Amino acid sequence: MTVTMQQMTAEELLRMPNDGFCYELIQGELKKMSPPGSQHGRIAFNVSLSLGQHVKMKKSGVVYAAETGFKITSNPDTVRAPDVAFVKRERVQEVGDIVGYWPGAPDLAVEVISPSDVYSEVEEKVFDWLEAGAQMVIVVNPPGRLITVFRSRTNIVMLTENDTLDAGDVIPGWSIAVNEIFA
Repeated sequence: MTVTMQQMTAEELLRMPNDGFCYELIQGELKKMSPPGSQHGRIAFNVSLSLGQHVKMKKSGVVYAAETGFKITSNPDTVRAPDVAFVKRERVQEVGDIVGYWPGAPDLAVEVISPSDVYSEVEEKVFDWLEAGAQMVIVVNPPGRLITVFRSRTNIVMLTENDTLDAGDVIPGWSIAVNEIFA
């Protein structure tokens, strides 16, 4: 006997009632995520505050708050939600103001590792972002106080508290001392 599970669409996910949890949709399958803890929220805010101020001043695009959904594949649908995201101004102007999920990956996605995260799942998420067109994915590791910057599966840079994170050509002019992210 074969049991077939019905896959969910991005539209169905968007219409789900708010039950206090965040969900992602991975190839049509709903994945429940625990609300992030205090440290996670503080670190994500530190990144988004610095990034948001720079982007607003330069008018270079839009920064999205934690858990904003990005629909990165269809049939079956995948909707991922980074902790911080940035989309360049040109893309925002081209797509316009979206009520639902952003169509495609952000130019920059930031993932802050939570105690409940499994490393292989974080890595899978990073590669999903890159395959969907993200130019840079930043993974913040609070216990190790490390930052890993992915530009591809092979272009990977690790930063310590003594380094500066620089978004280079993705967000020209934006940088932040790694120790400020963990402050």
